[in-house]
Amino acid sequence: MIHARITGTGSYLPERILTNQDLEKMVETSDTWIRERTGIEQRHIAEKGQLTSDLAEPAARRALEAAGKIPSDVDLLIVATTTPDRVFPSTACLLQQKLGIHGSPAFDIQAVCTGFVYALSVAEKFIKTGAARCALVIGAETLSRIVNWQDRGTCVLFADGAGAVVLEASEEPGIISTHIHADGAYESLLTTVKPGPDVDLDKLADGTAFIEMRGNEVFKIAVNTLGRIVDETVDAAGMTYADIDWLVPHQANIRIIQATSRKLDLPMERVVVTVNKHGNTSAASVPLALDTAVRDGRIKRGDTILLEAFGGGFTWGSALIRF
Repeated sequence: MIHARITGTGSYLPERILTNQDLEKMVETSDTWIRERTGIEQRHIAEKGQLTSDLAEPAARRALEAAGKIPSDVDLLIVATTTPDRVFPSTACLLQQKLGIHGSPAFDIQAVCTGFVYALSVAEKFIKTGAARCALVIGAETLSRIVNWQDRGTCVLFADGAGAVVLEASEEPGIISTHIHADGAYESLLTTVKPGPDVDLDKLADGTAFIEMRGNEVFKIAVNTLGRIVDETVDAAGMTYADIDWLVPHQANIRIIQATSRKLDLPMERVVVTVNKHGNTSAASVPLALDTAVRDGRIKRGDTILLEAFGGGFTWGSALIRF
């Protein structure tokens, strides 16, 4: 039986760091308010002209290097992003060009914060059916381009970055299962809207749309939904919570992460948390957190890892992995 196994991880963050103290000078907020409600201390912001594919490329190259692969080995490339370089071609095709890959399928997936989990689920199916043997799966975002920097409820949350994994065909089990869902009935709670007359367009990077969120409602639904998908994932694998070595959650809010940790009865020492340094990087957050924990030695070969995410749509998903 063919399995899909992660053989390399990589990530990249833009050099510019925006701290809570910086935001205090831009909008009516405070470091204490942001930390207490989100757990965020700082976030990385792309420079003007730095596109999503520019962040994805170094993350992809680092993942390939970790896997001992070169770009020509890749026969499937998927980019999960909400902030593509252009309407078309896809960011995946633009990244493919930068990496010097020719001929293999390349496409984007848009599931907002759940995008990487969606992309991983799709890539796994390609590998298990024999349609691909070496997939490059990336989550990359330049969310700062669609942030309204006058909205203190959202501008403190979102940031830029990229994370990547190499997924290869293997005789050893790797991805145990993936579970992806969506319900568009909640689209108005977390969405993008056109700027109104009171918004200073100079404070919007592209002036076309910005993130709008009803935070309290999103928080409640996210906690309940993630609790259910944890049960779904563990039950489908015939496992118990005790079998999970690491939780690598979407990095949206420390309180949501803590709620999922309690659900799993997993101490926070076994939860990978990067939201304090990265903010919410949407589709990039799970692979960024995974790469961080792999490279600092916390996650080791043989560990059982639960990835989970929740995002606009609403979308939600999980992946259970033997690393």
